[in-house]
Amino acid sequence: MDMGLPNMELREEICEIGRRLYARGFAAGNDGNISYRLSDDVVLCTPTLICKGFMQPDDLCTVDLQGRQLSGPRPRTSEIFLHLEVYKGDPAVKSVLHCHPPHAVAFAVAHEEIPTGILPEVEVFLGAVPRAEYETPGNDRFAATIRPFIGRANTVVLSNHGTVSWGPTVERAFWNTEILDAYCRILILAKLIGRVERLPEAKVNELLDLKKKFGESEDARRRLGMDLILNPDFGRG
Repeated sequence: MDMGLPNMELREEICEIGRRLYARGFAAGNDGNISYRLSDDVVLCTPTLICKGFMQPDDLCTVDLQGRQLSGPRPRTSEIFLHLEVYKGDPAVKSVLHCHPPHAVAFAVAHEEIPTGILPEVEVFLGAVPRAEYETPGNDRFAATIRPFIGRANTVVLSNHGTVSWGPTVERAFWNTEILDAYCRILILAKLIGRVERLPEAKVNELLDLKKKFGESEDARRRLGMDLILNPDFGRG
């Protein structure tokens, strides 16, 4: 390994997050991809056809915002355009992560909207998690499916496919995915028990007030005048 590679600390962090994805069962085989914005027009990303649990720092690639590969021994991920769509739409985003966490993907396959107003951590750190329509992975049309949600969410469920999350660091993008999958698992288990109870709207508002304390941006539901309780019929009886 060439330890003189630029951005070695970031490369090692991406490989560590790749190992976590693989260990959690969020990326089977060569599933998933991770990226980090190095500058206004250069992005560091994972290559195609590699297990995320066994990547090495010198496996990673760099691309420009048009998806043209600038460096790296392996071809860049074919789904890089999904990441670039987020970077182009929100200059504050530094990292994007796409994978297939099974409980969240169960909602994506069922086309079941992620409900809100149930779990405090989800209200504070995720907010509303929208669902994008299905499109064949790897092309511009696929990337465009998340365009309506950039700037109003940090995590999106991709119909019949997976999830994509983003944030100011690689670890935070991973946390968003991890929180979502844990939440979806809880929802599935609660529904098996027989009922999912909502928090009172006043209590949801209290949770949204906590966002600022944790450095989160204003919740899009408030900013856009949306209902705070989404998919209220989930788990009713």
